[in-house]
Amino acid sequence: MSETSSPPSPTSRFVLNDDDGSDDHSPDLSFDGAHDMLRAWSRGIRPDPDLTVSEWADRHRWLSSRAAAEPGRYRTARTPYLREIMDALSPGHPAQRISFMKAAQVGATEAGNNWIGFVIHHAPGPMLAVLPTVEMAKRASRGRLDPLISDSPALRERVSPARSRDAGNSMLSKEFPGGILVLTGANSATGLRSMPARYLFLDEIDAYPPSADEEGDPVTLAEARSTTFAHRRKVFLVSTPTIRGLSRIEQEFEASDQRRYFVPCPHCGAMQWLEFERLRWEKAKPETTAYACNACEALIAEHHKTAMLEAGEWRAMAVSTDPHHVGYHLSALYSPIGWKSWEQIAREWLAAQGNDEMLRAARNTLLGETWVERGEAPEWQRLADRREAFAAQIPEGGLFLTAGADIQKDRIEVDIWAWGRGLQSWLVDHVVIPGGPDSPAAWAELTKLLGRTWQHAHGAVMPIAKLAIDTGYEAAAVYAWARAQGFEQVVPVKGLEGFNRATPVSGPTFVDATVGGKRLRRGARLWSVATATFKIETYRFLRLERPEEDRPDPPGMIHLPDWADSEWLKQLVAEQLVTVRNKRGYARQEWQKLRERNEALDTRVYARAAAWIMGADRWDERMWRQLEDQAGVSPPVPDAGAAHFTDDSVPTAEPPARQAGAPPTTPRRKRQTYTPRFMR
Repeated sequence: MSETSSPPSPTSRFVLNDDDGSDDHSPDLSFDGAHDMLRAWSRGIRPDPDLTVSEWADRHRWLSSRAAAEPGRYRTARTPYLREIMDALSPGHPAQRISFMKAAQVGATEAGNNWIGFVIHHAPGPMLAVLPTVEMAKRASRGRLDPLISDSPALRERVSPARSRDAGNSMLSKEFPGGILVLTGANSATGLRSMPARYLFLDEIDAYPPSADEEGDPVTLAEARSTTFAHRRKVFLVSTPTIRGLSRIEQEFEASDQRRYFVPCPHCGAMQWLEFERLRWEKAKPETTAYACNACEALIAEHHKTAMLEAGEWRAMAVSTDPHHVGYHLSALYSPIGWKSWEQIAREWLAAQGNDEMLRAARNTLLGETWVERGEAPEWQRLADRREAFAAQIPEGGLFLTAGADIQKDRIEVDIWAWGRGLQSWLVDHVVIPGGPDSPAAWAELTKLLGRTWQHAHGAVMPIAKLAIDTGYEAAAVYAWARAQGFEQVVPVKGLEGFNRATPVSGPTFVDATVGGKRLRRGARLWSVATATFKIETYRFLRLERPEEDRPDPPGMIHLPDWADSEWLKQLVAEQLVTVRNKRGYARQEWQKLRERNEALDTRVYARAAAWIMGADRWDERMWRQLEDQAGVSPPVPDAGAAHFTDDSVPTAEPPARQAGAPPTTPRRKRQTYTPRFMR
């Protein structure tokens, strides 16, 4: 109903106060002024309309060009599958826990932002929004929350700008009449304990760290903030899934009533939820992609999607363990016209074939499903059959060395690995030093190992660029030795459970230690390693097949020398990834030993972590060329007839061919390049 009124008649101008022309700021009690005051008073005592979150968004939400690809008034009809999810967040809905496992680009974050706006405007109370990190929370505040408030008049009048003098409003805290919104990161235990919260918006929970400042699961810590609100609380958990058994959002969805969005076939009317397996396209022609109805098998063109989404409905596929918990799953097949198309999905899926990392990303972001890691150990006998006879201590492809050291009670085991382009690797040496961490002679031998060199196939000699040493046993002794050698070449590491693909190694952190009874202000530099990530990678690389002759080895190929014995090979594959369930029935994955000794796998993981710390995963072409120059390796020969390019990207004549037996040469560089310390 419109709140505007018709303008007053000129004849109705009846003054109720004496106007003597003085400027005493007294209220204008003319007939018009009284009418306006009465209208404002009646509007103030009128109760707010009983809106759901989706209705509020359609009436009050405006999308900014700074934060949305389609600026303007928000329209739930654009993404009709979000209507029920948003309405479940409304105070009148009985659901207390709403989980949403989804693909990328389906509008889930905007649904959460609509809920934030609704709470500020119509259901004020304490609200906590949690993102994976504090930095991401700051970016969300600047990029999404500030435009949400500034572009919606209903919110702008209730929340002061972050830069105003109102100390109650800042980047991570927004006060409004009757409530407060606090944003924080899942990596901050302090932020998660900041206040009681009636409303919890937990976004991208699969990207949360396993523990918040070593104080426990971030989701559990956040939910503890809402217990005092009992049946009045609302918890919204949203995420793109990650790995089967480790995905938080998958656990939430499986514990819910598992709702899927059913849409009608435009040909036969049969209701069905969209499955990737029913996408059809001609071979190598993703532009022909269509959807095959699971009832009549007729092909559905994508232009039907808009009408299908409008006529869709959510249907529960299971019985929830908690009657107040509803769960939703949605893939990118439901993305509206103009967002992610079926053709794009087909193209990305085809491009990912043969690459586990790309397939995992496609399964997570396109299908909204978890990725099943292949954690079974390769057969050690198969590895023995593919051992190689190296022509030199370091084969031609090896460009730098790292080592991993594992401390045992009676010995120190060290494996030295050479690394090349594409993270190919060669086992160069295996050293067992008698004596444990209480033996000065053992530490002296390990120190000598840092000064040793190994010969490259082209005559160059290489030292260990970086040695990663485990601190799990007798950490104080390890820190003392590492400090004596210097942290440029030696890095103490600590293995952590769980996966972290984005940052498998974090640090360094300064660990308090004592030397001779004196406490050091800045202790040893400790790096934390997500060992599960590198174990998965190692097993994936070990499963790569040797290519046919005259074809290059695939990236990540692990080359094992003929001197590697059966005991060492068995240690390399001594663990496997298994799925276990806790008392609540939630599944998780963990590594379990198949045999007692697994030092070869541990030292491989530490050596790989050392390569990551050096930056090998992020080196550009110039760095790899510089390493090849240092080792005397010839650059890759360009195709016949192709133009040869210098560092300045200027076409030049093809360089003369090197005569057989002549020393390897490389083109002279025009610009001086940075030389890492380990290469000088």
